[in-house]
Amino acid sequence: MPGKSAADRILAAIRAVPRGEVAGYGEIARRAGLPGRARMVARLLSGNDDPKLPWHRILRSDGRIAFPEDHPNFSEQQQRLRAEGVDVRNGRVKGLKAAATLDEILWAPPGR
Repeated sequence: MPGKSAADRILAAIRAVPRGEVAGYGEIARRAGLPGRARMVARLLSGNDDPKLPWHRILRSDGRIAFPEDHPNFSEQQQRLRAEGVDVRNGRVKGLKAAATLDEILWAPPGR
């Protein structure tokens, strides 16, 4: 993504997460060509005002929702994920592998 700003690359990586799948902040940073910049992803999402951005698909690396349980976005994120068929229990995604990285797609054994 040469020529694009870091923010544009992060937003493109977020938009690329398919419906029903999730990715961690760090994974989004890596996909955007910004390894180690998970906090930049979180900051960008905290200021998001694009209603079409699938922000709800982005989680902590351990599969947990980053908002505190009493925050309105905690419930909204759970509801949006469940509407896409994601199993969310107590603020954590269960039984769903994060979206594949480019390396996994390119180097995974045949049939996976």
